Amino acid sequence: MSKRDYYDVLGLSKGASKDEIRKAYRKLSKKYHPDLNKEPGAEEKFKEVTEAFEVLSDDTKKANYDQFGHADPNQGFGGFGGGGDGFGFEDIFSTFFGGGGSRRRDPNAPRKGDDLQYSMTIDFMEAVFGKEMEIEIPKEETCETCDGSGAKKGTSPTTCTHCGGSGQISITQNTPLGQMVNRRTCPHCQGTGKIIPEKCTTCHGKGRVTKNKKIKVTIPEGVDDGQQLRISGQGEAGHNGGPAGDLYIVFRVRPHEKFIREEDDIYLELGLTFPQAALGDEIEVPTVHGNVNLKIPAGTQTGTRFRLRGKGVKNVHGRGIGDQHVVVKVMTPKKMTEKQKELMREFAAIGGDSPDEYSSSLFDKIKRTIKGD
Repeated sequence: MSKRDYYDVLGLSKGASKDEIRKAYRKLSKKYHPDLNKEPGAEEKFKEVTEAFEVLSDDTKKANYDQFGHADPNQGFGGFGGGGDGFGFEDIFSTFFGGGGSRRRDPNAPRKGDDLQYSMTIDFMEAVFGKEMEIEIPKEETCETCDGSGAKKGTSPTTCTHCGGSGQISITQNTPLGQMVNRRTCPHCQGTGKIIPEKCTTCHGKGRVTKNKKIKVTIPEGVDDGQQLRISGQGEAGHNGGPAGDLYIVFRVRPHEKFIREEDDIYLELGLTFPQAALGDEIEVPTVHGNVNLKIPAGTQTGTRFRLRGKGVKNVHGRGIGDQHVVVKVMTPKKMTEKQKELMREFAAIGGDSPDEYSSSLFDKIKRTIKGD
C-alpha cells in the first residue's frame, strides 16, 4: 500500500508555510494522541501525522520530498539501487564505458556509525520547566574482546582473495550491444574486503556487540511536543575506527488536565459564577508558575480574555517567555432555591437591559472577528 502524500496527511497544500505546518501538526497530534484518543486506528494516524511533520518541518528533508516525493533520492531512479546485486549508477558507467568510469569506495575506510532515534514521553510540566532523566537504550558498540576486528584474540583478518580487498567482484557478459560489466558485492567477504579465519567468540566475527547503555538526558526548559534533541556521539559505534553516530530524542508531551499550550503561550478556561461576572471579583487563578490574583471587572462576559504577561513557557531557544491567557466562561446555575429564583425574577423585572442588546453586542463581536478587527 503506497504512502499518503505528507501534505494531504496534514491537510495542507504544497506551498504551506512553516507556521501552517506546525499549527496543523499541533492540531492533529492532539486529536489522535494515544493518551487522548482510544478509537481504533488513532495511534496509526498519530504516527502518520508525526512522520509527515518530521519531514516537512525540516528544510532539507522537505526540499527532497518536494522534489522526489516518497522516493529516496539516495536509492536512484526507476529501481536502480546502489547496493546488493542490483544495478547502481556505477554499474551504468561500467556497462556503457567498459568500467573505469566510476570511483570505488574503500570498504575498510573509517565510517561514521548510524544515528539512533528515541521517542521520550514526558509530562506537561516536565516540558515547561525541563528535567534531568536517565534513559536506557540498546545500541551497538565496538567489541572490547577483539577491538572491533571480529577476529579471535591473537589472530587477524586476511585480505579477501576473491575481490582483492575491494569488496566487489566484476562479472563480464557478452551481449549484442557489446561487453557488459556488472559489479556486485563480493559474496565471500560480504563487501568488507576481509576474511576472518577464526572469529571472535564474543561478537562472532561482527566486531560489534549490542548492549543496553544508560544515558543522562537534560530535557531543555520549554521543549514542545514533536521537537527533538540531538546528543552527539551517542548513536551506533563507527565502522573501522570511524566516529559514533548521534542520538536524536523526539519528545512526546502528555496533555495537561487544565492548561493548553500554543507555542510559548498557555491557555486556561476559567469558570465564573453569574454574581462574580456581573458584580466583579478578585479571584485566585492557577498558572504553571503558581497561583496569582486576577481582578474581574463588573459586567464581564463569556469569552472575555485576560492576559497574564510572563506567565507562559520559556522559549526553548532563549527568545523570551510566553504569556498565559485566561478565557472566561460564565456558568449558568442549573439548580436554584426558591429564594434564588425569586431574586432572579425580581432582577429580570427591574433590569434595564433587553435580550436585543445582548444579541446586537454578540453579532457585532462576530462581525469584528470575521473582518479581523
